[in-house]
Amino acid sequence: MLLPIGHENMETRRWPVITIALIVLNVLAFLATYGTLQHEPPEVSGLRYRIRLLCATHPELTEPPVAQRLVDDIRRTDPTAWEAVRNQKSDALDLFRAQSADDSSALQAQMNQLCTRYDELQQNSLLARWAFVPAHPTAYSYITASFLNGGWLQLICNMWFLWLAGMVLEDAWGRPLYLLIYLLAGAFSLAMQGVFNASSTAPTLGAPGAVAALMGAFLVRFPNVRIQMAMLYFVRIVRFTAAAYWLLPAWFLLELFYGTVLGANNGGVAHTVTIGGFLFGMAAAIVIHITGLEHAIGERIGRQLDPERHGDLDAIEGLIRVNRTVEAADQLRNFLAQHPDSERALLMIQSVHLSDQRLADYGKVTEHLCMIHLGQHELPTALKDYRDLVESGAGLPSAETWMKLCQAMEEQQEFERAAGEYMELAEAYPENRHSLLALMAAARLAMSKLGRPQQALAIFEAVASSKLPHLDLDGAIQAGIRNAQAAVESNPSAAQ
Repeated sequence: MLLPIGHENMETRRWPVITIALIVLNVLAFLATYGTLQHEPPEVSGLRYRIRLLCATHPELTEPPVAQRLVDDIRRTDPTAWEAVRNQKSDALDLFRAQSADDSSALQAQMNQLCTRYDELQQNSLLARWAFVPAHPTAYSYITASFLNGGWLQLICNMWFLWLAGMVLEDAWGRPLYLLIYLLAGAFSLAMQGVFNASSTAPTLGAPGAVAALMGAFLVRFPNVRIQMAMLYFVRIVRFTAAAYWLLPAWFLLELFYGTVLGANNGGVAHTVTIGGFLFGMAAAIVIHITGLEHAIGERIGRQLDPERHGDLDAIEGLIRVNRTVEAADQLRNFLAQHPDSERALLMIQSVHLSDQRLADYGKVTEHLCMIHLGQHELPTALKDYRDLVESGAGLPSAETWMKLCQAMEEQQEFERAAGEYMELAEAYPENRHSLLALMAAARLAMSKLGRPQQALAIFEAVASSKLPHLDLDGAIQAGIRNAQAAVESNPSAAQ
């Protein structure tokens, strides 16, 4: 069993109130309808079967409108099965045909009674009223069906996926557009189910189409975001991270396989709905990006959240566009003195310093941005800041910033890369105490995560022989040496 448990981009500028409202509505609708939905299908299915069987075995009876609709449905959806029932020879059917064969009035009364009961159930049926039935769709069922869930597992999975993808898309698109896309996606995915299963009388319900659309939009909007996954492997839970650009397409191809090869409703899941929703979400995200609508909405939200500062930065941006960079830099420095963590202002002055080849100032601003992005748990963006700093020739980040960057990689379980960066940090700052801490961290990873006790032993011994003061670390150093030596002796093949 494989489930996402989070991703890197879980921070939003505002509360995701629409996403929360959608989750609450789904939960309330589920609690209000769950008991009724569990009892509806068995009785309705049984009545439907008995009415059709009665019509097939006693064609001389007068069929009420309800019976006519049921017979027309099965003739249209599965004429072969209908003819097989009519012509089938079996002891059970012969007995059914023989029952009250000489009492047509009793059979007609039974037919009328079954149809009356079926009609009553249908008139009071939540599924018939609110779910989407491809053969008999109603205008409102394109919306209401997305708020019905057939079981606890379906509800929990749908709402969890809605939270993970919806919260960040609501922040990027704004609340009105996000809600519109969600509702349109649900309707479109149900319409796809209707197109490919037009004669089906099986009700379709749940939010998988709308949620799949959010996943498709997430793929387009945040392709490089790493998703944290948990997999139940026998009795162990294994965690790993994977980029959205391959994880979500893999999920979509699996849905496509189930929908096309194993059947549109294999396992009780309407795979056509999820496929249609995913494609709709991707298309919507592409259109919103190409038209610039997302950028315009982002600017409006920014002005709402920061009405006083936004106008100042717009004016400074105008100076940069006409190459008045010296004046722009002065105003940005004044602005940053009051608002030192304004990301937009930092990005603007970073660009000014780079264009003026003021690499020392560029390096300071880039490192500040790196620290901000680390604080926001945006590791990919922080790593980009790190690459920009190094590739520009402005130098290396400070030992403190570099240490935090390594720790963030370790938190994301990028152990190999983190260990390498720890070693580079120690080499770059041999006289800084952070070099000892970095070596200790690299040794710990080599020992516990990378399976390299020999390397861990060498690093611990290097720390022990360091001329830098490390009396407070001696206990941990000696314990690390003992553990590494024991690991090497117990498993010589693991020595590297």
